[in-house]
Formats: sequence, structure tokens, C-alpha cells
Amino acid sequence: MLDELFERLEKQDRLALARLLTLVAREEQLDVIRSRAGKRPEKTRVVAITGNAGVGKSTLVGKLAEYLRSQGQSVAILACDPQSPLTGGALLGDRVRMPSRPDDPGIYIRSVAAASGHQAVAEHVDVMIRVLGRYGFDVVLLETVGAGQGDTAVSELADVVVLLVQPESGDELQWEKAGLLEVADVVVVHKADLAGADRTEGQVKELLSLPGCRKIAVLRVSSTKGEGFEALWQAVLESPRHAAAADEDARELLRRAQEILAERFHRQGDRVGNVIDRWKRQELDEAQAADELLQLLAR
Repeated sequence: MLDELFERLEKQDRLALARLLTLVAREEQLDVIRSRAGKRPEKTRVVAITGNAGVGKSTLVGKLAEYLRSQGQSVAILACDPQSPLTGGALLGDRVRMPSRPDDPGIYIRSVAAASGHQAVAEHVDVMIRVLGRYGFDVVLLETVGAGQGDTAVSELADVVVLLVQPESGDELQWEKAGLLEVADVVVVHKADLAGADRTEGQVKELLSLPGCRKIAVLRVSSTKGEGFEALWQAVLESPRHAAAADEDARELLRRAQEILAERFHRQGDRVGNVIDRWKRQELDEAQAADELLQLLAR
């Protein structure tokens, strides 16, 4: 069955995608699915949206998804909902505040249950992200449930962590500094159309100016007015952690390219040696020798 599901997944079959995610959520054939899904594709960017309950995570995720779709990017949303004490499933509160466009193949929304004590994310969400990447989504938006001071595990799942705070958060910023604020890559003052946004933005920047704090972007976004989303996405793309990941990907590609070149040089051993000998005898200058080597490698 899994062979067929993965074959259909490669063809972007949504029913196969839904079935595989359900199997992961139920912990059925989990190890096999993890192995078959493989490493998350480099092109799939994972952005976590976290913050207190009531800060407007679902609304912002929905608006951000719409912005990304307008930019031609396909988006999957994993919305972690509190687990129902009766059924064990997700309470599905988040999806009502997100775009519902069943005719749009470029957006996919999945609610997953996050049990209490699991740091605000669902179990095995890392495998779900791999499956979504295998399907071919450009961006996965991972929304946590209302997160507290110690709920920092999401930083290990995402390329970039976006922390939402809201105007007049007051002393809550102090406890956020002890946990979430330390793993955030971008801080968003959400509901920026409300009074007190300037003051909250100033509080966050003041906290981040303390010794030992990383330099990260702080900006204001209003989902109600649809303002700030272009700047938010630009901040995600420019975040230090994302840039570091991109650099590491580039280094890995360079290492692989060097291995391929070495293999090709080995296969063309005699011909390469002939070019080198002619260069040593000054029958070829460096440019001519390089051109001949490139021609050999291209074969």
C-alpha cells in the first residue's frame, strides 16, 4: 500500500498525501514512511509561527499563505491544535480563520493534534514535513498551539521561527525573553493597528538590545488591514539562521560537485595527463589548458 501511496504522492495526488499524513498521525508504519519520505527537499522552506494563545497566529498564517500564493509559491499549512480530551483529535479551531480554496492546488491545510506537554507542536510533525516536501510544496507554515516560556522545540523543526506578540503584552514579554524570544529569528508585533503597537515594539527592541541577545528583525503586521506581509517575508528570507542554512546547502553542493569532478578526472586520466604535460612544456597557456580540461569533463 505504501508503494502505491508514494507513487501517487510523486504525482501530487492529494488523497495520497492526506492518507500518508493520517498514517503518520496514527503512528502506523511510521518508520517505513520516515524512511521512504527521505530527507526534506532543499527547496522546501519551513517557517514556524508561534506565540501566546490569542495573539492571532491562525489569522496571520492564513494571510501570509495568501501573500505567498500571490507570489506564485505553493504553501502547506500544518496547524497544531490542542488535542481533544474526548477523541484525541485536533479541535480544528484554527482552520476557520484560514483561507478555504479547495480549487487551488497550490495551498493545503492540515490540522494536527498537539497533546499537552509536547512543547506546542504535534508528535511526528517532522515526518509530516518530509512528506509535504516530497509532495513538492515550496513553503510549509507550521503553526504551534499557544506557546509558553519553555516551548522552544519548534526551533529544531523550522528553518525560521517567527514569534508573534501583541500590543500591551506588558510583563508577558519578560517571560518570553526567557524562552521563545531567545529562539525567535523574527519578532512580529501583530495586530499593529491597535493602540500600543509602538510601545510594544519598543519593549521588544529594548529586550533584544541586552547583552548576549542576537540581532533579529522586529516589525509590525496587521492582518486586519493586510499590512506588513511583504516586509515579514523579506525578514524571513534575510534571517541569519536561514542564511546560514543556505550557506551550508551551498557548501554541501560544492563538496558534491568536487566529488563529481574528481570522478570525471579519474575516468579521463590519460587525456587529463596529456593536457597537464603539454601545459608543463608550455605548449598550452593556462587558459588553453583550462578550456581543454573543461571540454574533457563535459564529455
